Amino acid sequence: MKKAEFIQAISEKTELSKKDALAAVDAVLETIEEALVAKKSVSFIGFGTFSTSPRAARTARVPGTTKVVDVPATTAVKFKVGKKLKEAVAKA
Repeated sequence: MKKAEFIQAISEKTELSKKDALAAVDAVLETIEEALVAKKSVSFIGFGTFSTSPRAARTARVPGTTKVVDVPATTAVKFKVGKKLKEAVAKA
């Protein structure tokens, strides 16, 4: 499902205009992004939790060659699936 299809589905379920649904979805995504940038987690009971995890610097080998590269330290986004979502997907 692409963003436009997602906006359409939200619009139909909430009876909001597409413009209002787009604004709401963009606000939610922006708020999640801001929380993750601030190293905070965002939890939706039953759905899941977005959080960040530090990744240490390391050396890696390029597949197919013997070249070794340095990979810098970074912060990765993690998502832990909630029980309700996990069960719903398992039933499908």
